Amino acid sequence: MRTPPPQVRSLRGLLSALIATLASFAAVAALVAAAPPAQADTTICEPFGTTTIQGRYVVQNNRWGSSATQCVTATDSGFRVAQADGSVPTNGAPKSYPSVFNGCHYTTCSPGTSLPARLNTVSSAPSSISYGFVGDAVYNASYDIWLDPTPRTDGVNQTEIMIWFNRVGPIQPIGSPVGTATVGGRTWEVWSGGNGSNDVLSFVAPSAISSWSFDVMDFVRATVARGLAGNDWYLTSVQAGFEPWQNGAGLAVNSFSSTVQTGTGPGPDPGEPGEAACEVSYGTNVWQNGFTADVTVTNTATAPVDGWRLAFTLPSGQRITNAWNASVTPSSGAVTATGVAHNARIAPGGSLSFGFQGTHGGTFAEPDGFRLNDAACTTA
Repeated sequence: MRTPPPQVRSLRGLLSALIATLASFAAVAALVAAAPPAQADTTICEPFGTTTIQGRYVVQNNRWGSSATQCVTATDSGFRVAQADGSVPTNGAPKSYPSVFNGCHYTTCSPGTSLPARLNTVSSAPSSISYGFVGDAVYNASYDIWLDPTPRTDGVNQTEIMIWFNRVGPIQPIGSPVGTATVGGRTWEVWSGGNGSNDVLSFVAPSAISSWSFDVMDFVRATVARGLAGNDWYLTSVQAGFEPWQNGAGLAVNSFSSTVQTGTGPGPDPGEPGEAACEVSYGTNVWQNGFTADVTVTNTATAPVDGWRLAFTLPSGQRITNAWNASVTPSSGAVTATGVAHNARIAPGGSLSFGFQGTHGGTFAEPDGFRLNDAACTTA
């Protein structure tokens, strides 16, 4: 074979290298195109704006004590305070409570939550938190746990339990110190008082706790023992966040989890089908762009269901405009119907009915499934 001159051999080498480089770029581009897009964080600046994370918790901006701008950015696992302008006197109430919660708060309920739950049916309520602190603000990092004699999903509850994981600056809980207590294997300074709307029992850590996994019911039982709640009351929400008095940008809940287990053993995994203890009948009347749904829930178990909550997902394009005999929130997507004062209990073998009206677009469909207090239901 005749050998090409050096110039030709050099040109062929350059062409081979160029082709190899272009192939590498093409492979990288294909990988980038195939990768799923990252979920964008959601920033909320409305005073009482909310969003859902992990499909089961609600992040709330909850700015109520100041007119200065506050914004929170919800992440896949928690939130961070993106902007926290202004300040309020440290001898009064804080300016806000940016937080994440499981349960119901002022008519907003987290998707699929088992709260409200009657205290004497709750075996445990494990929760975990990881906080991110800052040094140029006055604030506390705290849990808010709400209890009420009724399974209410709106307004102010009668008793508020606060767990202060950290406090920075000249601030103190509501009321006055009443001693110390050991709860969850830790020693706390205990404060008791009221804010005019509800009783407040606060447990204050002597030094900062940046992360902890614990049972919320340890604090609930300590509150019952002090006469500020009864075993026939209801746990309505478990919240974690910050109360800032001055500044607060950069504060973060890096991760949060909260579950509530009822009965004598662990409750069913919300992601797994459990033994059906309920039956749901879902009747509809549909017209162009609108519909009504009449829902009957039957308790097929041998024990009563207190503080019942029926979780289901509305098909795309459907939105609830009003409901009767139950509170149904949010208005679209993964929703939860909650009993009201006169029908909060379903007796064994008993049933109850509620309904709602809504709008729809396109082809109408019914929800695929229902869960009553985290137990899967059959459909009639």
